[in-house]
Amino acid sequence: MKKYTFTEEEKEELQRYRKQNRDKKVEKRLEALILRAEGKGNREISEKTGFHTQYITVLVSRYKANGIESITGNHYHGNRRNLSIEEERQLLEPFCQAGEAGQIISVGEIKAEYQKAVGHDIGSAQIYRVLHRHGWRKIMPRSRHPKKASEEVIATSKKLTTVSEN
Repeated sequence: MKKYTFTEEEKEELQRYRKQNRDKKVEKRLEALILRAEGKGNREISEKTGFHTQYITVLVSRYKANGIESITGNHYHGNRRNLSIEEERQLLEPFCQAGEAGQIISVGEIKAEYQKAVGHDIGSAQIYRVLHRHGWRKIMPRSRHPKKASEEVIATSKKLTTVSEN
């Protein structure tokens, strides 16, 4: 079993970073490392932080091997999309041209094409996020013109009155 010891510089680095930290999750990890640097055991640290004793060992070894960034850095980098923005744009281009030509496009058609491109099924919410990301919005043809006259007005205007000659 490896026993890690902390140098004074490492202790100062942990304290310094703890003062400027704003993330609660990182705060707990830093607290666990500081307690370990003070010589506390894994069980005692586990009771104070709520981490599993094995995880504390993993934290310490990760910090020793890769530095403070391995503890404080964001390991999740956001883009969890199946296609890049440019690939999505290319996929939507034929539909955009068809829409500009006056054709009616359904989300189902776009979804089927997207699934063919990525090679697996996707949820309906995902295709709506893709469309929103590219500035698409739902436009439906009107069922009737908003300024159309009522049926009664139309019927009365069709009746022609003849002017009788006296």
